[in-house]
Formats: sequence, C-alpha cells, structure tokens
Amino acid sequence: MTRDPTPLRIMPDTPDEFIPTRKSLLSRLKRWDDDASWRDFFNTYWKLIYGVAIKAGLTHGEAEEVVQDTVLAVARNIGQFKYDPAVCAFKSWLLQVTRSKIANQFNKRKRSLRTIELTDDDGSATPVLERLPDPAGAPLEAMWEAEWQKNLVDAAIRKVKGRVPIEQYQMFDFYVLKRWPVTKVARTLRVSVGRVYLAKHRVSRLIKKEVELLEQRTL
Repeated sequence: MTRDPTPLRIMPDTPDEFIPTRKSLLSRLKRWDDDASWRDFFNTYWKLIYGVAIKAGLTHGEAEEVVQDTVLAVARNIGQFKYDPAVCAFKSWLLQVTRSKIANQFNKRKRSLRTIELTDDDGSATPVLERLPDPAGAPLEAMWEAEWQKNLVDAAIRKVKGRVPIEQYQMFDFYVLKRWPVTKVARTLRVSVGRVYLAKHRVSRLIKKEVELLEQRTL
C-alpha cells in the first residue's frame, strides 16, 4: 500500500538552492519510501510553485495549500510520468499540475463566498464573485517562466558567492543587486571605482556561466 510523502512545511527563511530536477531524482521519486528524495524535490520547487500562486492572486495561506496539493499530486502521478523532453518536459508537466491546483483554490474561494455580497458606496450590492481574479485569464506560463528564471539566477548567485573573495562579492552585491551608486560603493569599501567595475564584470560572468549550467540540467 502506498503512502503520501511526509508532510513538509514551507520555511520562508530556509536557504535551499533551486536546482532543476535531474532525471535521476525523477526516478527516485517513484519510490514512495524515499523521504530524502521527496524532501529534496520539495526544497527544490516549493518557492517556484508558491511564487506563481501568489502572483496569480492567491493569499499566503492559499498559496501554501497549492504547494502542498501540487507536491501530493506529483507524488500520486509521478509513476505515470515518462521522461521524454521531445513530448513533454517535466517543467511543463509541473506547470500543468500547479495550474490545476491554483484553479482549485479559486473555486474553493468562490464556493465559500457564494452567498456573500459587498455593498458599494452608492448602496448597490455587488457579488463578491465578480471581484475575484480570473485564474483562466492570468498568464501563468509567463509567470512560471519568470519565476523559473529568477530561481535559476538566485541559485547561481548563491553558488558564485561561495567561490569568490568576500570583498569582490560585496562590490557586486552593493553595485548590482542593491543598486548603489558606484562612487558610494567605492567609498564604503575603500576601493577604486575601477575595482568596482571589475568586480561587477567578473562576478556577472561567473553567474552567467552558472545559470547556463543549471539550464542544461533542466528537464
């Protein structure tokens, strides 16, 4: 008899890296008792799923439910998923599962508000349902791709951060990520403006290479 993977809580401050799922991990996920692989999968994808759910118009609590429901749906259906990028990449399949769980949340919200009405300033009653966002009209594919790329870049930055000198990363962080004026960065770290530009160039190049490596591992 199969069982659901151990429930996993979303931890906003968990410094987990986003690493596109490898074929080997997909194979391991077909074993329900492999808790380590399921935890790896959850840590890899929850931020992506949660971010898209929030952008689609769901609340924090609803987005958390989407994450849990999506992971459980993957667990129940991964056995039927056949890896064939030419037909359907895992990235696309996961999007479809997530889309259905987001739609479920909007439907659940509609059912709970079906009898509630809001009163406008002019005294007319407007059904709450008319004020809910339409998940079908939301460009989920674009949101998904944007979140996917954001997670790739974030993971690449974390990897590169551990490989470059601290001062070099600080210059990149202040100038590129925090958008400080170059003169402020130079003055704060007591370096020349030229060194700030050089740090930006070197770290940016490393991040770009890391993103390319991560993309090659995307299924």
